[in-house]
Amino acid sequence: MSWLPKNCVVVPIDFSDVSARAISTALEMVDNPSAVHLLHVLFPLDIVSPGIVWSELDDQTREHAVREHFDKFLAKKNISGVTVNVQFGDPGTAITDYADELGADLIVIPSHGYHGVKRFVLGSVAERVIRHANCPVLVLRHDDAE
Repeated sequence: MSWLPKNCVVVPIDFSDVSARAISTALEMVDNPSAVHLLHVLFPLDIVSPGIVWSELDDQTREHAVREHFDKFLAKKNISGVTVNVQFGDPGTAITDYADELGADLIVIPSHGYHGVKRFVLGSVAERVIRHANCPVLVLRHDDAE
């Protein structure tokens, strides 16, 4: 597998500093920033969620808020020219489906490095992506010293 350059790199982000590092890594692997596709996946709302029950929150409102946060996050990190997408669903499968849809060469995903019970309770999106991806996956380990 050749590391450089890539035509399409998917980077799932959660707006953490580790996500910013993943974006920087992906940008190093492409000739054009528009080849980096950032993806944030929102879980669907439950019918009994308070925002749904009182009609104060819907998917459109949530997506708009995430897109605004994307703009602020990217400006703060001085990142421009990348492609931004917001989807709803299970993060592990939504990420791999999006990569398949784009014909991605690589997925660069940060890992928070949870262990033991915390990992069991929270699950591991990175692990699900590795298991289901049809392209190479680069997992950036979280350094507890950061």
